[in-house]
Amino acid sequence: MTNLDLYAKAEHLLGIEEATEALYDLYRSELEDKEVKTLLDVGCGRGGFMRRMISDGVTCKGVDLSLVMIKECKEQGLDAECIDVAKVDGQYDAVVCIFDVLNFLNQEELIRFLDAISQKLNDNGIFIADINTRYGFSDVADGTMSSENEKEFLSVDAIFENEKLATKFTLFEKNEDESYTKYQDTIIQYFHKINIFQKLKNLKLIEKQNFSLYDTGDKTLLIFKKK
Repeated sequence: MTNLDLYAKAEHLLGIEEATEALYDLYRSELEDKEVKTLLDVGCGRGGFMRRMISDGVTCKGVDLSLVMIKECKEQGLDAECIDVAKVDGQYDAVVCIFDVLNFLNQEELIRFLDAISQKLNDNGIFIADINTRYGFSDVADGTMSSENEKEFLSVDAIFENEKLATKFTLFEKNEDESYTKYQDTIIQYFHKINIFQKLKNLKLIEKQNFSLYDTGDKTLLIFKKK
């Protein structure tokens, strides 16, 4: 099991449903006047945003590196693949990366990723992504939490230092014989300064806006056009 698959197994215990819906509303509002007919959702998760956009008449494709997530998308009849964005066929009116997707990449990976994104956009295509601010990492995400139900217990321990957030997930699942299976892994996220996004070769940053998901100014929304 990859660390992203562990995250997928534990996601329902994190209490992020309200925040996810708020992000979907924000992205949808940014796209509603852009005449988007085709959309690529990179890091599509369980397909919640694609379902919203499909209801608006948009043709959607999703990619995610978690097989768990992609399986659930396919079970809903969504067009989704577990592949790198660079391997996606075709071009789209809009590409989105919702909920910290860019923060899972270090700077070198980020530049390659954004170059691949630009190649998936139509000539007037728009790319929207959100990132954590330093405050979002150091004051909101840093710390510990736990959550449980009758069959599962999750512990999350996050430490932000040297511009990186290391989040250790420990999940216990109760078996039928009352024993437990333990899953544990660490996910690394990286803080990115805005100036990285202002110097891209193939994407032009046309708008940035700070907003609050969990606390004041913990996120930044970035909107790009293809150069």
